[in-house]
Amino acid sequence: MNVSSYSSLYHKSANKTNSIYGKIASGKKIQSAADDAAGLAIGRKMKKQSTGLDVGAYNISSGIGVANIKDGALGTMQDSLQRIYELSVQASNGIYGSSEKQMIQDEVDQLLQDIQRSAVGTEYNNMKLMDGSMADMHIASNPDGTGMKIQMENVTLKSLGLEGYNVTGDFDLSAIESAMEKISTARSHTGAVTNSMEHAFNYNTRASLDLTGARSRIEDLDIPKAVSEQKKDKLLSDYRMGMLQKKMKNDNVIVKQLFGGM
Repeated sequence: MNVSSYSSLYHKSANKTNSIYGKIASGKKIQSAADDAAGLAIGRKMKKQSTGLDVGAYNISSGIGVANIKDGALGTMQDSLQRIYELSVQASNGIYGSSEKQMIQDEVDQLLQDIQRSAVGTEYNNMKLMDGSMADMHIASNPDGTGMKIQMENVTLKSLGLEGYNVTGDFDLSAIESAMEKISTARSHTGAVTNSMEHAFNYNTRASLDLTGARSRIEDLDIPKAVSEQKKDKLLSDYRMGMLQKKMKNDNVIVKQLFGGM
């Protein structure tokens, strides 16, 4: 084998060693399309899907926060309406005079104010959730931006039919029952969408982890194997370098012998 052949082998071996060094440093066995074009394309597609699922999971967690805020406020309103119902039944009893009924009404008024305050004051990120000013909230739970909706009800006193509700005179107990039914329905809707979002969150998280694992098997380097291969290539490179140096030394001796006496 001549000097040129040894030199070519040495440079090829050195380039391979440098490539292995780069892969070990990055932890990736695919650094460019030259390493594995198909694997690179599949890995990129998996990364896109995984990122979409992660963003969807983040959106869902925010949506669950909205639903929990809504449910908490609706639960408080439900308790207030239950108390108003009890007071209304009490006020309908004929043993109470106007002064006693007014005392009952004072408590009813306070409870009604609490309901109205919750309806107009319950917010998420400066968005009012229960005064009828906001359309249903879209939660982009899927990588393509599709998803589910959180229903936004109007539960102000006017919407509930309780504006000006008064137990000191003639009143309709069915108005309270209707309001209680509306709040109960709103809580049912909120609970149902919360369950759906929790299921979607668990799916997104699990699917993202599965995709990440699959991408890792395609792209990530087997470090122990790569280190072993790097050591083997270095030994081979050193051997070829030694042979090249020996060959060049021998060639120089021959040249001197041939031309030294001239």
